[in-house]
Amino acid sequence: MKGDHADIPALMTGIGERAREAARTLARATTKQKDAALLSAAMCIRANAGDILEANAADLKAAEDRGLSGALVDRLTLTDERVEAIAKALEDIAALHDPVGTTIAEWDRPNGLHIQRIRTPLGVIGIIYESRPNVTADAGALAMKAGNAAILRGGSEAVRSNHAIHASLVEGLQAAGLPEDAIQLVPVQDRDCVGEMLRGLNGNIDVIVPRGGKSLVARVQEEARVPVFAHLEGICHVYVDRDAELDMAINIVLNAKLRRTGICGAAETLLVDRACANTHLAPIVEALIAEGCEVRVDGEIHLAAKQLKPATEADWFTEYLDNIISVKLVDGVKGAIDHIERYGSHHTECIVTNNAETAGRFFHDIDSAILLHNASTQFADGGEFGMGAEIGIATGRFHARGPVGLEQLTSFKYLVRGDGQTRP
Repeated sequence: MKGDHADIPALMTGIGERAREAARTLARATTKQKDAALLSAAMCIRANAGDILEANAADLKAAEDRGLSGALVDRLTLTDERVEAIAKALEDIAALHDPVGTTIAEWDRPNGLHIQRIRTPLGVIGIIYESRPNVTADAGALAMKAGNAAILRGGSEAVRSNHAIHASLVEGLQAAGLPEDAIQLVPVQDRDCVGEMLRGLNGNIDVIVPRGGKSLVARVQEEARVPVFAHLEGICHVYVDRDAELDMAINIVLNAKLRRTGICGAAETLLVDRACANTHLAPIVEALIAEGCEVRVDGEIHLAAKQLKPATEADWFTEYLDNIISVKLVDGVKGAIDHIERYGSHHTECIVTNNAETAGRFFHDIDSAILLHNASTQFADGGEFGMGAEIGIATGRFHARGPVGLEQLTSFKYLVRGDGQTRP
């Protein structure tokens, strides 16, 4: 499957057909088989770490030549520690409960029928992603553990890294006696491959998951003819309430913004209760500036710090994915809620307060996928939720919302057992 392919539709159709066949096998695979594949793949990741890092170094050199931003380079970069984290994530997924075949609900009807609703695989999942090589392992592993075949289409900036990681996943599948086509990596970078996936590969893709920048996700949401699990932007907020402990607020804001600026759970806007502006605003802003963060403030904020820049209306709608944060004063929790509902992307929001009632109102009134009380927005991650890993974050309101893990990659069917009943 390597080399040039002039006939992209034929190439992608073949991938889809093989994925559908592999999905049928996976749907019948035992938990023991799937876990064996994951554990073998983890061993291969460690054994092939040198090759993976060598491939990543070549990708990083190409990224440098292309002038990619620091945030994108950070997403792309692999280290010994990050390769080990990839292997560990595979082991964590293997240790998770297999959702396939589990009973969601069951009940008896007055006529004696016994009804069960049980989890089943979705089928074939197409994942289109950029930059992060670890998505190759996370997405492939989660899809497979939930009984689904995966078709992976990574970005050109990580092409060598993705192929090196994928090779280890294939080794794991082979070792467990599962079909290699259960996790396929699209072998060419032609953009027409994405279009073919969005059209569903003749009915062989059941759902699409995009992970990448706004332009990629927007294209997927606009063009896909199959269901999509996605978020368009991660415009995440931290609201510091009048009852917030100052040291806690500083630590949370710094982590939420600066731990990794290029992830979708990074905070982009800081909202501060006007009632605590005199005590909390300056220390938080000064801490951000001291860590090299550019701070853009609304016209109401006047501080001695010379590094401040004025915020515009566009800033409240901006996902920076960089060392930049916008700051605004609001009238208490209601002001914060109103701002988030107007400008937010329904991804992740945090409130810092020691007032449980205020936190409860924040949780109740904001319609975002993930809400946190006294914890960094950077916990918006399937691994941190105990899901082992995630295939992405979904902000829609159907089926999957928040981190998309094993359970979200299943559907269900009804099993109805009787003893001769007929309907009158």
